[in-house]
Amino acid sequence: MGTIAGLVLTVALFAFIFWPERNPFFQADKTRVDYLRERKDVIYDNLRDLNFEYLAGKYPEQDYADQRASLEDEAAGVIAEMETLEQRGMSGRSSRV
Repeated sequence: MGTIAGLVLTVALFAFIFWPERNPFFQADKTRVDYLRERKDVIYDNLRDLNFEYLAGKYPEQDYADQRASLEDEAAGVIAEMETLEQRGMSGRSSRV
């Protein structure tokens, strides 16, 4: 009886580990909108870090203003492209996660 239970447990564990959807080497295809969402998140993180470092006194006023303007321009471009693609119907996540 113990051998049968061990065999069933081994088969169940093997199926759980190697089931195709749980394959760690599988990568879902990313759309352009998915890429832009990730890029927007990175830009926002950079803006938060820049603001924190400026408040900590690590950046002079002019450098802070230049970098902030640059990041805000990049964020505006990314958001504009996202809105354009979403209006065309390319909302992303057409593949499984």
